[in-house]
Amino acid sequence: MGIMSKLVGGGPAHTTEDYVELDLDEDFDTARGEAGMTVRIAEISDQQDVIAIKDAVYDGDFVIADITRLRTTDRTVQHIIDELQQVAHEVDGDIVQKGDDQIIVAPTGVAISREKLN
Repeated sequence: MGIMSKLVGGGPAHTTEDYVELDLDEDFDTARGEAGMTVRIAEISDQQDVIAIKDAVYDGDFVIADITRLRTTDRTVQHIIDELQQVAHEVDGDIVQKGDDQIIVAPTGVAISREKLN
């Protein structure tokens, strides 16, 4: 499985323990400089989880949210998606739903392609 498949799905559900901190030498940290944006990973299991995602997007972060715990037939799922769409619109960002398990929200100035690379 490729690195992008591990990041954005395509396999079994992952937890934060699945992500491994790489042991990079000191030169890498100094050469990289300050990041203008952070990619954040989130899990949405209820309405309260949306608050942190909204704050991250308003702060200019890119968020990949796992919504597998929201597989319900009630209106909560649609309400959460509507809220995140509103945030993306307010910051002039972008939002897509990838399959049934992820929502990707991009901040100002970032567009999400709807086409796969391969």
